[in-house]
Amino acid sequence: MSDNVYNVLFLCNANSARSIMGEAILNRIGAGRFKAFSAGSQPKGEVNPYALQLLESLNYDTSFARSKGWDEFAEPGAPEMNFIFTLCDSTANESCPIWPGHPMTALWSIPDPAKADGTDAELHLAFADAYRMLNNRISLFTNLRVDALDHLALQQHLDAIGRDTPKPI
Repeated sequence: MSDNVYNVLFLCNANSARSIMGEAILNRIGAGRFKAFSAGSQPKGEVNPYALQLLESLNYDTSFARSKGWDEFAEPGAPEMNFIFTLCDSTANESCPIWPGHPMTALWSIPDPAKADGTDAELHLAFADAYRMLNNRISLFTNLRVDALDHLALQQHLDAIGRDTPKPI
């Protein structure tokens, strides 16, 4: 197995919930092999309190969490990404920056829990569902032999992980 640490960027519009959760999950379960980051095309400027509350209830350190724009990762001196996962359909249709290093990309569309309506319990459930979907996909990703697969096979695996898109709540 390779000693490389692979940089991964999770993207969505606001960088307030899904991408923040993806960053937290991958940094926990991929520690030593992957370093996760998150950003948004139109950052909200604050992390959704339901996302923070969920992560904290699962014993994640949320001190890393801040809503930021994707341009931060396209600037000189930014970490070079190996993988970029877009978590919402609308961001996938936007013009992205030119990423240094030409990372592998995939769409892993997940319903936006921040757009859920309902009671407090229903909102917590929407965030828990998004977390579960992300955790499942990231677990599949971290179990890939990234260093042993050729580019085409790896892209097929990345696409397959995101293909089973659940229906919005």
